[in-house]
Amino acid sequence: MNKDHFFQYLSGKTVTFCGIGRSHMPLMELFQKKGALVSARDKRSFEELGENGEKLKALGIKLILGEGYLDHLEENLIFRTPGMRYTLPELAEARKRGSAVTSEMEVFFELCPCKIYGVTGSDGKTTTTTIIAEFLKAQGKQVHLGGNIGKPLLPEIESIQETDCAVVELSSFQLISMRESPNVAVVTNLTPNHLDMHKDMQEYIDAKKNIFLHQNAFSRTVLNADNAITADFAPETRGDTWLFSRRENLRRGVWCDGEKIYVNGEEALAVRDIKLPGWHIVEDYMAAIGAVWGEVSPENIRKVAAEFGGVEHRTELVREFEGVKYYNDSIASSPTRTISGTLSLFDKKIILICGGYDKQIPYDPLGPVICDRVKTLVVMGSTGPKIEEAVRNAPGYQEGSPKILRVKNMEEAVDAARSEAQAGDVVSLSPASAAFDLYPNFEVRGRHFKELVNELR
Repeated sequence: MNKDHFFQYLSGKTVTFCGIGRSHMPLMELFQKKGALVSARDKRSFEELGENGEKLKALGIKLILGEGYLDHLEENLIFRTPGMRYTLPELAEARKRGSAVTSEMEVFFELCPCKIYGVTGSDGKTTTTTIIAEFLKAQGKQVHLGGNIGKPLLPEIESIQETDCAVVELSSFQLISMRESPNVAVVTNLTPNHLDMHKDMQEYIDAKKNIFLHQNAFSRTVLNADNAITADFAPETRGDTWLFSRRENLRRGVWCDGEKIYVNGEEALAVRDIKLPGWHIVEDYMAAIGAVWGEVSPENIRKVAAEFGGVEHRTELVREFEGVKYYNDSIASSPTRTISGTLSLFDKKIILICGGYDKQIPYDPLGPVICDRVKTLVVMGSTGPKIEEAVRNAPGYQEGSPKILRVKNMEEAVDAARSEAQAGDVVSLSPASAAFDLYPNFEVRGRHFKELVNELR
């Protein structure tokens, strides 16, 4: 189905959106303009919806709210929010009654007329996605960047041309029900994550595999050869398969010897020429280069590497105050991300603010790294006790090294870090946990941290 036929189909159809958030808000207004009879469903009350509720009420969109918001799902077309399990009994019953149950990203893949680059993984998704977009822009392409990175793309579908490029970050929640794959699929790495939402690790892995399982022989798949799970995906791919590695010299793919990045044996980029620090950033560049090699010139790749300053909330320097540098790494919502990010960057022990919502993932690997690279650990949130236990049980732990401080919220965490810090120190928020215990998402958490740091006097 093309986009014109789809919007013709919508006219007069009943459409409901389960979950009122950033991916659904612009869609509801668009679908209403196209003649659909739109309703919105959410477990929250009207008061809890705030500005979104007021806007939908002003548009005349029917609101179905509260505990029974999924009752009587009888609309022609049902959109689920990515965080909603597609196997919910209410959705299964709706399918039996003949309703079409889908998502914003599934429909976008169905209708998108241009080449799609998709990126998934446990860590590094957003930076890799953004680097790919920057590469393509440098080559003169019209780029549409969105997906899990924070911007829905379906509302833009009417303006997307065949000669454009769509670069999409994809979460396991988006991928789990998808039956189409992007033209170029990148898997940065896979480690235990989101086990509070997936029934087990295998379901999480299987969801991620949908990024390449539905590709054809003309597609490209880029996999991390240094990650055991993603390396094992290679025999299942259908198209042109590229690997990237910091451990082995690859005949076909992207390899880094510690100083330079090579593509199929050809020198592409010197590590020292990448503006952003950290080996996790080097790996993000390797994945992105594998995605665009042959379409973006080496000159434009080097230009982006030298100029790209990074993405907000990713080891972002907030401020230097009283000789102390404060970094915001709120995106680090898993232990592996904190280990490969903040804890790999500095040549001295730092003050680390850690903890948040519990996604039921193991924290044992974090303990030894904190013991080695942190002088003061400030823990908070549901995972605070788990992180402290991992540190105390680590082989290298000695009482007071690191010093461990327990706090209740971000205000107390920033105050504690400031009290501990001396000129020359580094303080970093790198929670190794999701934000949902105290914040709606990692962006709100990161911005609150930045506000508090910028208010220090």
